[in-house]
Amino acid sequence: MNRTAETHRTTKETDIRLTLNLDGTGAAKLDYPIGFMKHMLNTFAKHGLFDITAQASGDLDVDQHHLIEDTGIALGQCFATALGGKRGVRRCGSCLFPMDETLARAAVDISGRAFLSFNAGLSGVPLVSGAFSFQTDTIEDFWQGFATAAGLAIHLDILRGRSDHHKIEALFKASARALRDAAEIDERARDAIPSTKGILDRLDKPLAMV
Repeated sequence: MNRTAETHRTTKETDIRLTLNLDGTGAAKLDYPIGFMKHMLNTFAKHGLFDITAQASGDLDVDQHHLIEDTGIALGQCFATALGGKRGVRRCGSCLFPMDETLARAAVDISGRAFLSFNAGLSGVPLVSGAFSFQTDTIEDFWQGFATAAGLAIHLDILRGRSDHHKIEALFKASARALRDAAEIDERARDAIPSTKGILDRLDKPLAMV
């Protein structure tokens, strides 16, 4: 089973080429202009054992919102495509991930029904490294775009923590492991759709999002 996908999302604000292999080794090749987000995507690939390549550019002279949200959309589109009809997947996954003082929780259902619950308790203060800063409020936009494009329900919570860096990174690690569990093939039900409905189809099947 070849569970791979690629997408090229281009708008007047962003240009993103992305590939995904659900059954990879955690390899990431990222040409991404926002250092902190590149770090998060690399972390996501490593902990989910997803192979990801990305080339991205955007209107960073405006702010980081457009590029980060569109990256979530592109990654979600790849997930939806790579999952195909979802036959044999475990469907649900969850993870509690401790990162020093921070404890993150992620729960995922590959249901075909898009929903995001995001409770990270971020301060809203940008993370700063040298001359660069990262808009932490864009993280929720990333996950909203991902959940909507992938057609899944994802609940992301910080149960405790102090550092915004740790909170965001722990959520990426927890979500990657939850998604890995949900997307993995269940050997006891390899040919089954994990739903009493007999289908886990998208409600809208959007090819693009405005």
